[in-house]
Amino acid sequence: MTAHLNLKPHNVLREDRADGTILLRSAYAMGPVARCSGDWLHYWATTAPDRVFLAERSGKGWREVRYAEALAQVQAIAGHLISRDLGPDRPIMILSGNGIDHGLLTLAAQYVGISTVPVAEQYSLIPAAHPRLEYAARLVRPGMVFAEDAAQYAGALALNVFDGVEVLSSAPGDNGATDFAQFLRPISADIASAFQAITSDTLAKILLTSGSTSDPKGVLTTMGMMTANQAQIAACLPFVQTRPPCIVDWLPWNHVFGGSHNFNLMLANGGSLYIDAGKPAPGLFDLTLENLGQKSATISFNVPVGFAQLVTALERDKALRDTYFADLDMIFYAGASLPQDTWAALERLALDTCGQLPLITTSWGLTETAPAALINHADAKGAGIVGVPMPGVTLKLVPDAQGRCEVRVKGANVTPGYLHDAARTQKAFDDEGFFRTGDAMRFVDADDVNKGLHFDGRLDEDFKLATGTWVQAANLRLALLAVLAPFAQDVVITGQGRAALGALIVPNRAAIAAQGWDAAETAGVMHCDALNAELAERLTTLAAKATGSATRITCALILADPPSMADGEATAKGNINFAKLLERRADLIEMLYDPTTPARISVLVQAAL
Repeated sequence: MTAHLNLKPHNVLREDRADGTILLRSAYAMGPVARCSGDWLHYWATTAPDRVFLAERSGKGWREVRYAEALAQVQAIAGHLISRDLGPDRPIMILSGNGIDHGLLTLAAQYVGISTVPVAEQYSLIPAAHPRLEYAARLVRPGMVFAEDAAQYAGALALNVFDGVEVLSSAPGDNGATDFAQFLRPISADIASAFQAITSDTLAKILLTSGSTSDPKGVLTTMGMMTANQAQIAACLPFVQTRPPCIVDWLPWNHVFGGSHNFNLMLANGGSLYIDAGKPAPGLFDLTLENLGQKSATISFNVPVGFAQLVTALERDKALRDTYFADLDMIFYAGASLPQDTWAALERLALDTCGQLPLITTSWGLTETAPAALINHADAKGAGIVGVPMPGVTLKLVPDAQGRCEVRVKGANVTPGYLHDAARTQKAFDDEGFFRTGDAMRFVDADDVNKGLHFDGRLDEDFKLATGTWVQAANLRLALLAVLAPFAQDVVITGQGRAALGALIVPNRAAIAAQGWDAAETAGVMHCDALNAELAERLTTLAAKATGSATRITCALILADPPSMADGEATAKGNINFAKLLERRADLIEMLYDPTTPARISVLVQAAL
């Protein structure tokens, strides 16, 4: 049903080495690679000057910036930037979230060889998270700070780490910030020489990893990493070049998926990015639905929980369905595996609405790979397949003692290393120059590499039970999320050093409320008789299918308090720092394994023993 997209079949070259390692490469060529993001902007300002590049909500409509206008504004901003003492070692730190001014500033900095450091807006807006912001500022040593609204970000801007640093703001108020509007007025400056000096090795941005296991690392992101990755994507998804893509997208630009993958996908292919100020969160998803109801996109990017919420809305709103599916070429999920029921619902709704299926797919990568390294660019039968290597990427699969394969990557899209951290950089690469990802993969079909790879968890999340049995926690977590949907927003697996596995459940409060169930909260635990009974039944069914103690959950608690970003339990992306949460909630783990705990969900496992 996706024949209209002219997708290429997977074509992977495999090399088996004597030591058991396996090398995988795409048989396809990568195609031409742009020199820099400014070359993309120049091309589309000439080729499609009146096409919308960036748009954001303004009242009931949209503020739109077209390609020719964007180039003129980027050049004006760049002229002001080179008059400051800025460069690769004195970057621009961007505190606020997605917005047109944020995007133009980023491109202007890249135009003249100045790097940017977008950080999660929560670091500034949540006072308890200010230590994270201070850590980031000390690491990158910014020469300028941008905040769209100086008053809104006043608390963060007053931190000592920003003393003496120029503040640039679209709404400076009386806070002493430089007015961004001034930067839109052209001045006499030799930006042409700076622009021509850009090479593939020019530092474009520094992206902070989420810090889910340690303090955030500054990932050096070069111009060549970003341009190579777009050439790789286009080689796998040629339809992005034959029809200008359009997205209505909320994914944050401080993260590589939204800020490098999606933003550059539009710029490289003359697409239009309508910035969605909503997200799949309480109080914000209605805005997302409003935006999707106004604009038909050709590609829909989201995380699985976002698609689950979207399916519910599409089921009840025909007008939204008609607009959403009208021009849709691809549904692209990331961040976790898409539950199969969500996948099936999207297929059914698409066929019922427009009679053909979009490509439903995902890819795999890291901040350090710019991000896409694997992609599923052929029709898949269901969720969870992360695909095959992209052109120009060499994948090394290294078996470990437990029989799993660690993934290592080499290619033009891979980072040269980490900011101010030579030791960590050296440790990140093996003796052949492959980047060690710490992720594991397995073949969908060991006899046919073209069927792709399944993500097989994070090696550093595995642990042993008291019996010495290894637990693949990441895989078990994904299985639990599928079984407990839609009532579990996330799950933390417990049991290290114990005889049995348990689970701490982060509840999806909206799904619980939709059932009309009342819940009580005591000592950090949520209790609801109807919910507990429902989850106990599902966990018991799962336990009956378990192959042993490493896959059998025996008990669970529902957390009353969500993971705290301020306390390090959650990252700015919403990912859980499992080790930190387990450390801070040690008392709840003791309650979990105490059979007398009233709110405990006990799983009947006799059938599986």
